[in-house]
Amino acid sequence: MDIKTQTARTLPVKLFDNHGRRINYLRLSITDRCNLRCHYCRSEKGVPFIPHEEILSYEELLRLAGIFCALGVTKIRVTGGEPFSRKNCLSFLRRLKGLTGLEHLHITTNGVKTARYLDELADLGIGGINLSLDTLDQRRFWRITRRDYLESVLETLHGTIERQIPLKVNSVVLEDTSDQEIVRLCELARKFPLTLRFIERMPFSGSTRSKKLLSGKLSGRLKNIFPSIEEYTQGGPPSTARIFSVPGYQGKLGIIEGYSRLFCTACNKVRITPTGMLKTCLYDNGTLDVKKLFRQGADNQEISDAIVSCVQNRFVNGHEAERFSNRSTEPSMAQIGG
Repeated sequence: MDIKTQTARTLPVKLFDNHGRRINYLRLSITDRCNLRCHYCRSEKGVPFIPHEEILSYEELLRLAGIFCALGVTKIRVTGGEPFSRKNCLSFLRRLKGLTGLEHLHITTNGVKTARYLDELADLGIGGINLSLDTLDQRRFWRITRRDYLESVLETLHGTIERQIPLKVNSVVLEDTSDQEIVRLCELARKFPLTLRFIERMPFSGSTRSKKLLSGKLSGRLKNIFPSIEEYTQGGPPSTARIFSVPGYQGKLGIIEGYSRLFCTACNKVRITPTGMLKTCLYDNGTLDVKKLFRQGADNQEISDAIVSCVQNRFVNGHEAERFSNRSTEPSMAQIGG
């Protein structure tokens, strides 16, 4: 299939939702499989992996990405699960990089298997790596992830820095994350030119609803620990993160208030789950089964029209989406695309 030919049709140049927000960023989840079992993302047992035949093939993913690029998407982030848990992920990234209209290709990874691919990612011209890392303490890492892979993750971190690939480290702040742990993690931003982002835990653990999640406290906590930090005035493309500078630091600090949902007014992204479900908001139940359209023989224009229709009926924010979803249990973040 010639992806470029299939998408070079009379499609809208830019994609806007019904609240005037331009959509130019796609998070593309290629698998629900992961070699960690972080307790805030997936329970150790009881959440079965999705059968392979129910996950979009690489050809379907490329076709879908091409349709989104023809609709004005310029940035794609490949996520999972853990992307490198799927065979031939790197080959897929190479093909994805060649799509017409795609300007920025990024990947989110837990770093367990990633170090071996860093040379090829650098040669590919990957736009950036987001690395998940919640602690630098080996025993705590095991308690959070239920696996003993911290050394592999740190190898990926240092290898990414050595190759000068833009790096963001994402760290989920849990109920028992201490100020000491935050300070220790922040040392990474002091020593290296990376952005360390602290993330509110969100209700996607694959189990019963969380009784209590921290909301709206990260900025105050960070300012208490680092009184001299200064927040950057946001410019350029929309961002889910608030970014701060600290005197003497090579890198930057940031917070992502995903549970507070304070960034919804500037949200410019949509998601595709491993099974091909379009999510116009992280908190919705899915708005379009693209896989079903593919496998029933829909052409690119029909799929494009369906995507446009869903985006133009988007919830105003994540709170509205969650109320409408009315879930009694939490989906797993690995199944919806981290």
